[in-house]
Amino acid sequence: MALRDQQDITLIKAVARAFRWRRMLETGRYSTIDEIAAAEKINDSYVSRVLRLTLLAPDIVEAILDGRQPEGMTLPGLLKGVAVEWERQSRLWHSQSEPMMVNPPIREDNRPLKLSNH
Repeated sequence: MALRDQQDITLIKAVARAFRWRRMLETGRYSTIDEIAAAEKINDSYVSRVLRLTLLAPDIVEAILDGRQPEGMTLPGLLKGVAVEWERQSRLWHSQSEPMMVNPPIREDNRPLKLSNH
């Protein structure tokens, strides 16, 4: 697994924004994703996708903040969706540098398949 040797500032900002938005929802500052989108002057679909970053396992969030995420872990890839279960995320993260997709192809031995770049 190839690790980045520097922080991905775009990814870090998105993770920070996701947790800030989640806190705003939890504290009642905003009641809906639509309210956040209107306040931030951005698309509600984007807010929804970024908020999913709060579902990342704590060790993966820490790796992102430290710049230790796999080379293939990028914001566009993560915005496509991630596995919800932390154990599955960690297994995918430790086994490959592909994005941790919601339903990656799995082999019979329950290990994820490497995806080609074609």
